[in-house]
Amino acid sequence: MSIVVQIVGHRGGRNVWPENSLLGFRKVLEMAVDAVEFDVHLTKAGELLVIHDPTLERTTTGTGKVAELAPCAHREVVLRGSEGETIPTLAEVLEVFRDARIDLHVELKSDGDHVPYPGIVEAVVAVLAGFDFGERAMLTSFDPDVLGLIRDALPEGRRLCSIDRESAARLGGVETAVRHFEPLVEVVAIQKDLMREHWDAITALVEPGRLAAWTVNDEAEIDHWLRQPIRSITTDRPDLAVAAKERLHG
Repeated sequence: MSIVVQIVGHRGGRNVWPENSLLGFRKVLEMAVDAVEFDVHLTKAGELLVIHDPTLERTTTGTGKVAELAPCAHREVVLRGSEGETIPTLAEVLEVFRDARIDLHVELKSDGDHVPYPGIVEAVVAVLAGFDFGERAMLTSFDPDVLGLIRDALPEGRRLCSIDRESAARLGGVETAVRHFEPLVEVVAIQKDLMREHWDAITALVEPGRLAAWTVNDEAEIDHWLRQPIRSITTDRPDLAVAAKERLHG
């Protein structure tokens, strides 16, 4: 039997709805996706906010660093492309998925200098403890040190690493990065072009069923990766991916 590749909605499905928005998360639940991915930053005030960048300008009407937001200031920062929606907290996003059946890929972000936020692992684990997600929640990071902290804080938890050209270069190349990450995680997620270029070397180190490709948005690319023996694809266009999967598998 061929592998049925899972579909992960990236930042909720950011090419369809405002990224990392409650609207996007609610909408993606209406689709036949297998998981949803979103990003978490920790402010100096101790708030866990769901937003991708360490700065506000690209995705919101605000300016400055996410980490510098005063307590509750995120309530005044509107998401671009939304109808007045503001930056959600981690707890608010988790509440959307409390009774859902899909998996959650919760990425722990670092600051603009790639430095992990002190205490973010413990803070995220504490919030997750208030929900009964169990194995449905997978914590993810580009940083092997963060993944080690996640393993220590939540030994039974599921973990995923993300690798792109920049993070691979910091670790000495793609193969070295994969060797470094592989023992720490269940899933090794690699930027799609990097995966294509180094497919033979990567699959010699990790069985394809533990691999994930990101971010796959073009219809031809979606079709290609849905036909590979990998675990999942992460996409900004879950609508296209779901339709392609239905055409492929019926």
